[in-house]
Amino acid sequence: MTTATAPTNLDDAVVKHAEAALETVGRARQAIAGVIFGQEQVVELALVTILAGGHGLLVGVPGLAKTKLVETLGTVLGLDARRVQFTPDLMPSDILGTEVLDEGADRRRSFRFIKGPIFAQLLMADEINRASPRTQSALLQAMQEQHVSVAGERHDLPRPFHVLATQNPIEQEGTYPLPEAQLDRFLLQIDVGYPDRSAERRILLETTGNDQHAPASVMTADDLMAAQRLCRRLPVGESVVDGILDLVRSARPEEDKSLADALLWGPGPRASQSLMLAVRARALIQGRLAPSIDDVAALAEPILKHRMALSFSARAEGETLSGIIGRLVSRLG
Repeated sequence: MTTATAPTNLDDAVVKHAEAALETVGRARQAIAGVIFGQEQVVELALVTILAGGHGLLVGVPGLAKTKLVETLGTVLGLDARRVQFTPDLMPSDILGTEVLDEGADRRRSFRFIKGPIFAQLLMADEINRASPRTQSALLQAMQEQHVSVAGERHDLPRPFHVLATQNPIEQEGTYPLPEAQLDRFLLQIDVGYPDRSAERRILLETTGNDQHAPASVMTADDLMAAQRLCRRLPVGESVVDGILDLVRSARPEEDKSLADALLWGPGPRASQSLMLAVRARALIQGRLAPSIDDVAALAEPILKHRMALSFSARAEGETLSGIIGRLVSRLG
């Protein structure tokens, strides 16, 4: 991995730490790529999500290794990973945990809290839109507040804590789509597509035999949190800051009159915050100590897509959010 020249406003100690983090993150990415084939962009965006300290929404049809990706991330990054299959009858207590009444040897009774699967460092919420709104809200509130409250008692979640949720974009019967305010809690929407022919050939050859490559642990939870702190210290140039502001503000119909008929609403300030964190994380993953305007362009769609909504007339005319975001990105310097 080639390390970019360190920005002048980083002191020597930070640069030394940053270069070590660059090497570790690079090895983690290679370890994941050795197990997940043909999804390089998805792997990069998942790492961006975690390094930026956020949560991700994976959207793709079944069979594209979304579950395998989360399991591999947990192993490589040294995180306690768990998976919950969301169903319509899933209750909030099934995720958060519940209190049970215990009776001691002295016949005295007391309540004991049993932690739910949310008490993991990396949680896969599989098919999140199949759960009821009540259960979705319980999970998303915990994602935002980093703790749960049961019977008036606060229970802090482990650190780091990340959720990677999945959605099937083609099967909507019996689902409860996430409201826009809850979608905004996800740092990125990661669209998972089909692998190309060469990657699918490799999948066939390497996953259907007796010997299958198992991922190795490259980082620990402490290493990851140190890299996350480093991300927040990376300097962002004025041109990149202006590019983020220009992009996010131009995606609002109130700001850009040409979009007034095409969009019902655009991204709020959380989109700018998310983009600011994500461009730093992408730079670190790619071996650089400062983000560029190219990072803004590359992350525009995963940051903005789930924070915007097309009008009925725009959908009828065949307009897409990807097309609108692409035009907005083309305006960046």
